[in-house]
Amino acid sequence: MKSLEIFSGAGGLAKGLELSGFEHSSFVEFNKDACKSLRLNFEPEIVYEGDIAEFDLNSLSEIEIVAGGPPCQPFSLGGKHKAHQDKRDMFPYAIRAIEKLQPKAFIFENVKGLLRQTFSEYFSYIILRLTYPDCEILDDEDWGQHLERLQKLTKKTYTGTRYNVQYKLLNAADYGVPQVRERVVIVGIRADLEKVWTYPKATHTKDRLLWDKHVTGEYWSRHNLPDQRNEAIGATLKSRYGIFPPEEEAWQTVRDCLKDVPHPAQAHNIQDHIFRDGARTYPGHTGSEIDEPSKTIKAGGHGVPGGENMIRYEDGSVRYFTVYEGKLIQTFPKDYLITGSWGEAMRQIGNAVPVKLANAIGKHLMQVLTN
Repeated sequence: MKSLEIFSGAGGLAKGLELSGFEHSSFVEFNKDACKSLRLNFEPEIVYEGDIAEFDLNSLSEIEIVAGGPPCQPFSLGGKHKAHQDKRDMFPYAIRAIEKLQPKAFIFENVKGLLRQTFSEYFSYIILRLTYPDCEILDDEDWGQHLERLQKLTKKTYTGTRYNVQYKLLNAADYGVPQVRERVVIVGIRADLEKVWTYPKATHTKDRLLWDKHVTGEYWSRHNLPDQRNEAIGATLKSRYGIFPPEEEAWQTVRDCLKDVPHPAQAHNIQDHIFRDGARTYPGHTGSEIDEPSKTIKAGGHGVPGGENMIRYEDGSVRYFTVYEGKLIQTFPKDYLITGSWGEAMRQIGNAVPVKLANAIGKHLMQVLTN
């Protein structure tokens, strides 16, 4: 199935979908460094570097999937903002792609903050726009007025292309990513296909990690560490599950992820595994514990945010994650290339969808569409 990837970033979502069997027809991305990364890992000629407003959707044909992470700037209904005219909000361009291409399905990823109560009306507006993409906003209409029109639509009164749209807050750690990363994933399937979408079941759990640590001790023995079982935690788990462990796999930790990776200060031949000194902790930013999943790798507005992008060892010492380690925590393949300076490369990694999460969603969507 052919896909269009918009607001592609460094290609985490794209790589996961590719591994699921989707074929990329085009990438649309504004950031020059992210475009360089995309060209190194996919077909260079299909990467469009520039403003999505200037991208010619008519140049594409038979697009079955539209995917990406459109930046969103929610607004208050009390204001007179015309969201479709605000350059900070890219969802109108995502909706335009749906309207023009009428794909079988779409996948959009966004930050958890989109579900805040203060954004609820604008988020409802986004969902209704995706549901009824042919109901366009009028030139003399603000988004609040458009929302009122959309809310009045029904299957009988709306004659355009309609999508069954769902959204869910997913934690990447529940799908084998060694990182606690919560993101909103919006999936829509064209209604005429009569396909039923459900989100893929979680494959990994925190309870299984705790079981391996505090009931069997298997986690510590696997890493050749002293047994650190906590009897109280173990007793609580056994009262909950009995003699059988949780059926899912364990959340992956930073130590699991980096088990065979040498310390960056040691001799190695890994190009993007460079040690950087100067990591410091401060209140609220203490790094990612080595025996837990990483905290959310963040892009940061000004360089690399130290607290989120540090590893914290058992003795309390910390250091920055390298670009190579950031890639692995985001479950990119080891040979995936991220270009740019350290700060820019980490920004791209922090903005990416974890490849394993994207693959889980993509595989499930492929099954739904082809069943």
